[in-house]
Amino acid sequence: MRTIVSFLKKAALVAVAGLALFSMAPKAQAANLLELNFGLFGPNYEGKVGSCESALWKITYQFQNKEAGFWNSALQVAGFSRVQETAFRPWTSDNIPRRFCTADAMFTDGKQRQVHYSVIEDGGFAGYGDGVEWCVVGLDRDWAYNPKCRAAKF
Repeated sequence: MRTIVSFLKKAALVAVAGLALFSMAPKAQAANLLELNFGLFGPNYEGKVGSCESALWKITYQFQNKEAGFWNSALQVAGFSRVQETAFRPWTSDNIPRRFCTADAMFTDGKQRQVHYSVIEDGGFAGYGDGVEWCVVGLDRDWAYNPKCRAAKF
């Protein structure tokens, strides 16, 4: 019983000290003229997104690096067919422009799999060039776009 009472006294003392420190904190102030969004400009998207075919080399390169580096696999993309656009800028015009595509890919294991990907304006490294997000159905080993790459589709 004595230990509980001494513990409660210490807890109350710590709570009072915390409240005292909190009450001495400076009050929040509004932003001054230099801290306002004066002179800051947002992204200026033009809607110029590369074609579906322009991203295939990047998918091939990134797939090979991912398979070799993360999964210790020699699997590579051998070629693409039936490349088609599924959507272009499907949301409001305020969003980052994207072109959604799908293609059939032949792999070095002899199997053909579907690839869903999007080409993103200024989505490359540090905002330079088009970026590409892609998923190979059946080879989404880290489940980033599961199930069956549905999250990579439009």
